[in-house]
Amino acid sequence: MKEPEKTFQLWIKNLLDNSIVSVDSTVSAHEVARLLENSDSGAVIVLENQIPVGIVTNRDLTLKIIAHSYPFDTPIRRIMSTPLISITPDTEMSVAKDILTSKKIRKLPIISNDEIIGIVVASDVSKVIPNSA
Repeated sequence: MKEPEKTFQLWIKNLLDNSIVSVDSTVSAHEVARLLENSDSGAVIVLENQIPVGIVTNRDLTLKIIAHSYPFDTPIRRIMSTPLISITPDTEMSVAKDILTSKKIRKLPIISNDEIIGIVVASDVSKVIPNSA
């Protein structure tokens, strides 16, 4: 029989979604919308000098374009959420859950050596740790 502590020692790297979409911060909101439309990802990681600096979700894109009446050619850096809240591949699941909950976010990028390697989605964490999102 497994010890309860061992059962709950879950690692983020087991849940990461590595279907990552990333763009340079100068790319237009319109281009990002097209990328999101044609991908399974619900978010785009924004890069500057190949380093992740922000994130734009479907919801961010829609609300910010409409709420601020930004033109479609607005650089995505004006719409992205920054600073980028992220974790490492070895972050414990309970810590990721706490970050998702306390920051009220639904997607948490996983970064290793300044490189985006995946994203953990709140709904996936809630399947593993109930009442998490």
